[in-house]
Amino acid sequence: MNTTAPAPETGTKASEELKAVPITVAYGDGIGPEIMAATLSILKAGGARLDIETVEIGEAVYERGITAGIEPSAWDSLRRTKVFLKAPITTPQGGGFKSLNVTVRKTLGLFANIRPCPSYAPFVATKHAGMDVIIVRENEEDLYAGIEHRQTEDVYQTLKLISRPGSERLIRYAFEHARRYGRHKVTCFTKDNIMKLTDGLFHQVFDEVAAEYPDLESEHWIVDIGAAKLADTPEAFDVIVLPNLYGDILSDVAAQIAGSVGLAGSANIGADLAMFEAIHGSAPRRAGQDLANPSGLFLGAVQMLVHIGQSDVATRVHNAWLRTLEDGIHTYDIFDAERSKEKVGTKAFAEAVIARLGQEPEQLPAVHYAGQRPPIQIELTPKPRSTKVRVGIDVFVDWTQDVESLGALLEANSGDDLSLVMISNRGQKVYPGGAPETFCVDHWRCRFQALDRGSLVEMSSILDLIARLDAAGLPFIKSEGLFTFDGQPGFSLGQGQ
Repeated sequence: MNTTAPAPETGTKASEELKAVPITVAYGDGIGPEIMAATLSILKAGGARLDIETVEIGEAVYERGITAGIEPSAWDSLRRTKVFLKAPITTPQGGGFKSLNVTVRKTLGLFANIRPCPSYAPFVATKHAGMDVIIVRENEEDLYAGIEHRQTEDVYQTLKLISRPGSERLIRYAFEHARRYGRHKVTCFTKDNIMKLTDGLFHQVFDEVAAEYPDLESEHWIVDIGAAKLADTPEAFDVIVLPNLYGDILSDVAAQIAGSVGLAGSANIGADLAMFEAIHGSAPRRAGQDLANPSGLFLGAVQMLVHIGQSDVATRVHNAWLRTLEDGIHTYDIFDAERSKEKVGTKAFAEAVIARLGQEPEQLPAVHYAGQRPPIQIELTPKPRSTKVRVGIDVFVDWTQDVESLGALLEANSGDDLSLVMISNRGQKVYPGGAPETFCVDHWRCRFQALDRGSLVEMSSILDLIARLDAAGLPFIKSEGLFTFDGQPGFSLGQGQ
C-alpha cells in the first residue's frame, strides 16, 4: 500500500476537497464507545474533514425488540452518507437475533471485505517478520446466507450458496485492489476437490478473471493445505481471495499470526456504500476499564479516509500510529517487556499517536497514500443464458427403517416414466449395492430420473411422483430439481455412485 501522495492542489478544486465529508458513526457495545472515542480523537487531531451523524446499534437496540440490532432510522443515515464507521457490537445469545454485521453487509451490498494483515516486527511479537498479506473475503454468500432448517429428528441443514456474479465481482475486486496498491500476486483458496459445484464455480471464475490480469501472478490452493501454508509461511502470499466462511476464519488467523487480532482493521466495500470496522468483537469483559487497544478500529478508519479521498490525513495519522508502535507505547494486549517501553490505556494510546502527528516511523516502512482516486468500480462480464433442461428430481424423506425396504417402496411407486437411480444417506450412496458398514441416519436422498437418462422430465411427472410417494406414506421433506445446463449436469453424484 505504499504509494506516493501528489503535491497539494490550489484553487477551487482544492477548496472543494477540503469540505467535510458526511459519515455515519456507531459507537457500539462493550469496548466500542472507548475505542471509537479514541479513534475519532486521532482523526480530528490529524485534520480529518468529517461531518458525523451518530446512530445507535447493538445491544440496546436488540433489547427494544428489534431483532436486527439496528433502528430503521439508521438505514436513512447510511443511505445518505454512504460511509459507515462502526465499532464492535454484542449480539445477544440465543435464537431470534440476527448478526448485525451480516445484516448490514448483505442489505447494503457490501460484497468485498478487505482485511490487511501485516506484521510490525520487531515492535510487535510475531514469528513472521516479513508478513504483509491482504485477505479479500466474499461478504454476502456461502454458508452466511443463513438458510437453515431442521429436517428430521437427526438432521439439520444449512445451504451453501455460491453465485457466478457474486464470485466474479469479489474476485475482480481482488485483482483490481492488487493492481491499484502495487501487489504482485493473487491467490485463491477453495475446497473444490470436495464441493465441485459451489467451490468449483468460485475456482473457475477465479481462473477466468486471472487470465485478464497478465501483469499479476495467480495461483490456487485447496483451503486446508493453503491454511497450513499461510500459518507456517505467510510470506509466500500477497493477496488472498476466498469465499465467505474461509475468509472469515483465515483473516482472523492471519491477523493473529501477524501480531494480534486487535491490530486488524476491515473495509466492507459495495458498489455505492462502504463500512469500516475492526475485525475483533466487543470484548464486554474489558469494557469501561480504559484498557482496550483502539488500533483495529483506527486502521479501519484509515481505510475509510483513503476511501473518501482524504489520503493526506490517512498518511499523517497512519505514520504517527506506526511511530507510536516503534516508540514502544503499547496497550496491554501487545505489551512485551522485551519490546515495549510503556504500557498505556486506550486514551493514553490515542494521545501518544496525536503527539506524534507529523512524524514518520524510522524502521517500519512509512505509508504514503496517493491522492484522491475514485473507488474501484466493478463491471461483470455478460454471460449468455444456458439451455436448462429438467432431467429428474431428488426427493428427501424422513425414514427410520432399513434402506432395502425404503428402496422397494420407492421403486413400487416410481411410475412408468421415472426410475429410482439411487438412494444416498448424508451424501453416500447406500442403494442399490450399498456397503453394510455405512452408518445411516433418518435423512435419505432418493434420486429419480427419466428412463431414458438425460431426457426431459415434465413437471406433471414430478408432481405425480410426489403424490404417489405421499399416498404410500413416505414422510416427504423437500425436493431438489435435477437440471442440465447446455447438456452438462448441474448436480453432484452421490459418493459411491
